[in-house]
Amino acid sequence: MLPHPPLLVAIQDPPSRRSVLPTFPGFLSFAPPRPGHPRVAIYVARSLNQHLSCSTVFHDSSEMLSVDVFTPEGLFGSPHRCFRVTSVYLLRTNRPPYRSILPDLILSFLSYPHLVLGDFNLHHPLADYGRSLSEREFTTSTGYFDAAFDVPYHLVNTAGVYTRFPFDTISRPSVLDLAFANTALSPLVSSWDTPLPSTGSDHIPCVITLKPPEIMLPPPTPQWALLDLNAVGKVLGAFTTLPCPARPTPNSLSRWFDISSTRLTSLLTSHARSKGPCPRLKPWWSPNLSSLRSEYHKFARTSRLDSSPLNWSKVRSSRRTYFKAIALAKKAPWSDFLSSDTPRSLWTAKRFAFRRPPQRFLDLPGTSDLAEVAETLLGHFFPSKNPHLPRSSASLLMRTIRPSPPRIYGGPSPNPRTPPPPAPTICRTLYGSRFTVSSPPFFLPSWTPC
Repeated sequence: MLPHPPLLVAIQDPPSRRSVLPTFPGFLSFAPPRPGHPRVAIYVARSLNQHLSCSTVFHDSSEMLSVDVFTPEGLFGSPHRCFRVTSVYLLRTNRPPYRSILPDLILSFLSYPHLVLGDFNLHHPLADYGRSLSEREFTTSTGYFDAAFDVPYHLVNTAGVYTRFPFDTISRPSVLDLAFANTALSPLVSSWDTPLPSTGSDHIPCVITLKPPEIMLPPPTPQWALLDLNAVGKVLGAFTTLPCPARPTPNSLSRWFDISSTRLTSLLTSHARSKGPCPRLKPWWSPNLSSLRSEYHKFARTSRLDSSPLNWSKVRSSRRTYFKAIALAKKAPWSDFLSSDTPRSLWTAKRFAFRRPPQRFLDLPGTSDLAEVAETLLGHFFPSKNPHLPRSSASLLMRTIRPSPPRIYGGPSPNPRTPPPPAPTICRTLYGSRFTVSSPPFFLPSWTPC
């Protein structure tokens, strides 16, 4: 189950009867106004439509539909007041680009947040790196991905997570459902996941969560003190307000006042310089650090002009105070970061920071290192009456599944070590003479996880 009900639901090739979409309580349905079976549909929650304004955008193709959501105060506090969601269902054709809609029509440039999602019927290594592609599949998908990266759009999918599971046993799972977010929307994308089971189709639902970024810089503020009054005075002389309503009511009078106030504020803001925080502003920075920094640099400049012992002592004292305050300010957010992360994610982040590939091993629920993985595998494949296996058995299997060191062909290994014992030796160690081996052994194939 989802922690919160969805607000927008995009469906490709939806079920319909006589070209009528099914209805669901609490949702409004939208589809292209074309006769026949609808190819795409978007359901909007009534709670979202009650608080915000939503409008549909139809395209030349019936396999494409967009919904614009207008937010008066900006999406999650951003300056963008419009947010677009586009649902796409690409059909195969016999002519280039071998899909029903051109990539430039789907992944067009928009200055406001735009999310493109749907069944693209494409196979690409960035989405499914374990699949062997034919030349035609790679050429077709590359055209769409190149068009996305030129705008640019960013792929929201988690690489390697399948979205289609065929009902037959011949075809393998694949990644056909893709989602792209443009530059204005990428900071607001929190997660992409497939937590829900299949709803009867061979495609599983994909859930995309949007939330405001952790660090939201305040909007720029106009500097009224630097306003050129002479230039603004001439413009204000020609400014006229709209006529007041002949028979004013509370609503009409409030609307008239809002329009006049917005026009006057926009006029003054256009002639004033804006001042905003630097994009490289640190989240732990404070006004106290700014004053300490100014004091330190002031004493440093004075000491360069007059290098007396008194001035140098002030420089050392102010420098010590300044850097100590920085260390204390960094300590609080770092402690919060450590409390919310796991040792495995921290180790992976450290290896990425040092430009090293993360160490990969079997990802099992409730395990964080190789020892726990080994104990889980032993307890699952070789259940015992004792609830806890001996530590020596777990360490023996851990040495077996640990990735082997690289070897140089044509010479000895740079780090020679004793090869791990084969699987029958492990099982005899655990179960003694009761264990018999068949040929070939079927219980633990010789492989190294990657």
